Amino acid sequence: MRPCAFSNPREFLRALLLFLAFALSSSGSLQAQQKVSAPSDKVKIRAITAFIILDRAQYKEQIADTLKMLKYARTVFESRGYEVQTIRIATQPFPQYTQGLTFDQTVAFFKDYDALAQQEKFAAAIGPAMLNAGDSDAQADLLGEILRNTKQLNATVAVAGEDGVRWNAVGAAARVMKKLSETTEHSQGNFHFAAIAMVPPLTPFFPAAYHTGFGHQFAVALQSANVVAAAFKDAPDLATAQQRLTDKLGSEATAVEALAQRVDRDMGWAYVGIDLSPAPAGDVSIGAAIENLTAQPVGASGTLTAAATITAGLKAVFVKQTGYSGLMLPILEDKRLAQRWSEGRISLDALLSYSAVCGTGFDTIPLPGDTTVEQLSLIIGDMASLAYKWHKPLSARLLPVAGKSPGDTTEFDDPFLVNTTLQPLVRAANKQ
Repeated sequence: MRPCAFSNPREFLRALLLFLAFALSSSGSLQAQQKVSAPSDKVKIRAITAFIILDRAQYKEQIADTLKMLKYARTVFESRGYEVQTIRIATQPFPQYTQGLTFDQTVAFFKDYDALAQQEKFAAAIGPAMLNAGDSDAQADLLGEILRNTKQLNATVAVAGEDGVRWNAVGAAARVMKKLSETTEHSQGNFHFAAIAMVPPLTPFFPAAYHTGFGHQFAVALQSANVVAAAFKDAPDLATAQQRLTDKLGSEATAVEALAQRVDRDMGWAYVGIDLSPAPAGDVSIGAAIENLTAQPVGASGTLTAAATITAGLKAVFVKQTGYSGLMLPILEDKRLAQRWSEGRISLDALLSYSAVCGTGFDTIPLPGDTTVEQLSLIIGDMASLAYKWHKPLSARLLPVAGKSPGDTTEFDDPFLVNTTLQPLVRAANKQ
């Protein structure tokens, strides 16, 4: 047996303490290095969305309490190296908490709410108009005026439900779109508005977010187009690509869910799930991810198969899912999709066909300024008919641009929107 190198116990203890200090320091340095060198295929958090039952009489106190939870949640995620893009608050349908107010009083209330959202730097959704069959289209007319007079508020009109397509709501949503295109700067008001069909409560993505329950809940939306791109790169076949996506996104989503559950325990707000829809952002492109798989431009043959592959990969991820949890193809939020739209490779009909196998609908679609209410109604009606037929959540966020014609370039002034070339409303768009 070898003798101890330290004859004095104090010397041994001192050496041990120095060793532990060095080990902890090295560990901290390694963690810091890993945080700085986070892999490019790590997901980002597009939104942490809280759902509340807004009480008009005490909404400022409610918002302050909700922001405590959201800011704590953001800190928890950021401490683990996640970038959090936005914190958001969604309510029950706004007609429920504006009862008793006149038209002008309602608009004034939401101007105040919008000012609070801008001051406190959160995005706000006020829920849908015409959520229930038989609701008056006056709710949609009021919503158009609310959105025309605010900057941060988001809302929808529900155009289909378990009872089928609601054609009066389809027309009402089209009128809102036309009004916002003509009365908001750069026609950007429609970025905050959508017609929704079969979209369930508790989706964290805007503008569709709303709830009909008890509130005091939250959900997480991911920005993970980069994960799809990494999974599909050099995949030898579709089955491998789909399994890689499930494995990669599953690993990321499980880690995100563990942090969300921590927020649930610490703050007493109920975690209701993750919307796994792989949202893009500019250069972080779902279009590029699809082209990694098909080796063809988006819009060419194979795009629908890629959409189905992505959706199947998402559905197999074993976490609590909420919202759409399907592929989205937002033309104006994705540089590659905007490029393919400008080239005439993607059409409305193509997007509708992809929607049959994924969670797309029509998302941030630029349209000529002379698109009529009747034409908008037909587009929305097609989306709603497909959603009802297949009992799946779809939406239409259409952006007619006042004063612009096919061939013109949009002039949106928003960090989340990519400018592109307007295409004719009816065209042959099957370029290969």
